[in-house]
Amino acid sequence: MKFRHTLAASVALIPVALLSTPAFAQSTGSVDFEDEIVVTGARATDVAGIQSPDTSKAKSVLGQEVIARQNPGQTILDTINLVPGVTFTNNDAYGSSGGQLSIRGFSADRISLTFDGVPLNDSGNYAIYSNQQLDPELIEQVNVNLGSTDVDSPTAAATGSTVNYRTMVPTEEFGVKLSGSAGEYKFFRIFGLVNTGEFTPWGTRAFFSASTASNDNPFNNYGRVRKKQFNGRIWQPLGDNGDFISVAGHYNENRNNFFGSVPLRLDANRVVGSGSTNRFPLDKDEREYNINFPCTTEVVARPGLGDLGSSCGTEFDRRYNPSNTGNIRGASKFTLAEGVVLTVDPSYQYVKANGGGTVFARERGFDIDPTGVAANCTTVTSGAGVNCQTGYLGGRPYFGRDLNGDGDILDEVAMLAPSQTQTHRYGVIANLRWNINDAHTLRVGFTYDRARHRQTGEVGLLQFNGEPFDVFPVNDPLVDSTGTVLQKRDRLSYAILTQVSGEYRGEWADGRLITTIGIRAPFFKRDLNNYCFTSSDTGFVECFGQGNARNATYATLNPTIQGPQQRVLKYDDILPNIGLLFKPNEQMSVFANYSKGLQVPGTDALYNAFFFPANTPSARPDPETTDNFDLGVRYRTSKIQAQVSGWFTKYDNRLASAFDEETQRNLYRNLGRVDKYGIDGSIAYQPIPQLALYAFGSYMKSDIKDDVQVGACTPAQAANPAIPACTTAGQPIFAPTGGKREGGAPAYTYGGSARGMFGPFELGVTAKRTGGRNIYDTNLPICSVQPTTVAPTTCTGTIVYPAKTNAYWLVNLDARLNLEFLGLNDKTFFQVNVYNLFDTLYVGNFTSSLSQGSSAPNAQIGAPRTISGTLTVGF
Repeated sequence: MKFRHTLAASVALIPVALLSTPAFAQSTGSVDFEDEIVVTGARATDVAGIQSPDTSKAKSVLGQEVIARQNPGQTILDTINLVPGVTFTNNDAYGSSGGQLSIRGFSADRISLTFDGVPLNDSGNYAIYSNQQLDPELIEQVNVNLGSTDVDSPTAAATGSTVNYRTMVPTEEFGVKLSGSAGEYKFFRIFGLVNTGEFTPWGTRAFFSASTASNDNPFNNYGRVRKKQFNGRIWQPLGDNGDFISVAGHYNENRNNFFGSVPLRLDANRVVGSGSTNRFPLDKDEREYNINFPCTTEVVARPGLGDLGSSCGTEFDRRYNPSNTGNIRGASKFTLAEGVVLTVDPSYQYVKANGGGTVFARERGFDIDPTGVAANCTTVTSGAGVNCQTGYLGGRPYFGRDLNGDGDILDEVAMLAPSQTQTHRYGVIANLRWNINDAHTLRVGFTYDRARHRQTGEVGLLQFNGEPFDVFPVNDPLVDSTGTVLQKRDRLSYAILTQVSGEYRGEWADGRLITTIGIRAPFFKRDLNNYCFTSSDTGFVECFGQGNARNATYATLNPTIQGPQQRVLKYDDILPNIGLLFKPNEQMSVFANYSKGLQVPGTDALYNAFFFPANTPSARPDPETTDNFDLGVRYRTSKIQAQVSGWFTKYDNRLASAFDEETQRNLYRNLGRVDKYGIDGSIAYQPIPQLALYAFGSYMKSDIKDDVQVGACTPAQAANPAIPACTTAGQPIFAPTGGKREGGAPAYTYGGSARGMFGPFELGVTAKRTGGRNIYDTNLPICSVQPTTVAPTTCTGTIVYPAKTNAYWLVNLDARLNLEFLGLNDKTFFQVNVYNLFDTLYVGNFTSSLSQGSSAPNAQIGAPRTISGTLTVGF
């Protein structure tokens, strides 16, 4: 995990204008509406780059002063680890290898992430990709709503928290900024920014930037991150009342391997060998391990013999996770009349990405006899059964043709087989605000979001050394003997949101009481097209190609399996958002908020439900809903920003998913009713300009109300007297989840920061304690020797897999030397960052699951101590 969180420079370095900056929300309309709330209600204050805006929501805002002190190129999701209630585990110290986010126990797929109003959650499974975020030098500020969304939020997933960050506005003066960074693990990064200043008679201004970064895997002898990014924005003011039109563009390209993912085993009696590839390390000396690189396994193709596939390239750590992402973002504000303002934010996004993976492909075909049993087929045209076919069956492709050039079709061949996703997404958020009078404001909004989500699973050839010829097999996919592209999944989805919203703000008692009443009415449509056969409710499919005659044959022989089909599902709801803010004086305020959240089932859950006939209840998973309550108090002056809040969330139909890396599919479980509650607090204090202090902490409790059914007793179990939980066949089997905590989120986090300025030299240190995280919703460990009971509460064998990860401290250091004393300008400085100062060994991110099984989940190893330096020159 990467906890590079420091306070900003002293107040002496903060422009006075910043002290009146409103707490930006996600869309231009929300910015405009909240600007009215914050600025007219009371002057927004800022202490060393940290702000607790005076709204009815539990919210924290971090400015560029904080962001700039992080590691060079760091993901913004790591920066918000400074906010109480937020937990982010980073897969490497430089932020380019992915990570895992949770807020108040909300997993990332329940958190709305927006970038200038553009929704960044995956349109299919709502995932957040931390390594694809905007270069931190360009982020004006980031704000976190800890337990609620904005009324115009373009989200189908946010049952709770939101993270919103906004791009800087081009400056009025010409300027250039260049940064060069180098660090451990062959880290190298260059960033360049040009502000054009005003270059037309109408005050048009723009900026353009580019960056490139790379670093090695700190854990094994293979793997590297390569990242490049391009950004630009054109800003056209309209008059002198704040109206404007803006167009911005963003492109990001990542090529990286998976880092430090090993089974979460802590075997006390093991013999330590040459690495940690088969279990999580117990000490720092075991963190480094070797994989098969350069590849030493060579398989010779032998004519007439059935050769097995080479293991070259099949190691998990060698898998690529490539992504090409880009967007175009529009923003505008028009004053139509006095007190009447229209804002319009259109956008377009493109995504091309996959998650790696390999498969051992069969050159032969397969037979299906009249009973539906598959058998091997040694030629394309004949075999023991009635249908010698090609296709993707049982998780393996059967090509029916020679793949390795030895003249036969008897072999297995290792191939690249990622889950490919390509998305085209269009959206617009429009708001109309009307100031009825000085005390009452009303806005209405319209939101539209349409994503074309193409998910395929083409395969591609690997080189002899295990490297793929192309990390995107979709570019040139392999075909079978009939010319059909073979793939492990083949589906097309349209995720469409049409939403209307309204919000009212009223001031009472001379402005001491502010009420906000909002409502949003989303209408979701999921147009789902599955071109494969769904053979299980956990994501397995059999694919033969769109329109292929083999589909009819397979359907005839397997009438109980759901074939290719289209399903259109619609979800809608009315979601209120009500807030109160009471200010007994200028320094103190009491706030309360209620909001209702909704998450429509993601595409994986909906496609898994294709296993059931369309007219059955199981074919339409219910949406997840939450009721979120906040109550808190703030104290704000020019030297202190303090906030504490208690919160409660009631889940209904709590849907949880776990991604299985080996099968590349999501497994879903329904936890039913879950209650969560806790407390968050923070205080920033700057007694003198040369010293800034910050402390924060949070506690969270979740309570799964009922045991969750995980299966039914088999006849053999019912006949076994050693299994008292099963007395009859078909009897439900339950996992003991009732009264337990959800897995994956820590019960507590706390920490603090200190920053001092000594002439041209600044020094900052941050420390954060993250509590242990349950690995399973049962809160129980895995046993190396499984007990005989179906749902045990204790283990009878030697425990080698933990039920909970250890708590840990992360301490980070940064130092900056301003080089103005050398005759350079005040924008030139040298900065050193040390992540994980004391080289703590800890568990990074992992995917929690329902209950213990026969194996442990994979987990990331926390990044080791990492030192980097950055020289920045500005003029």
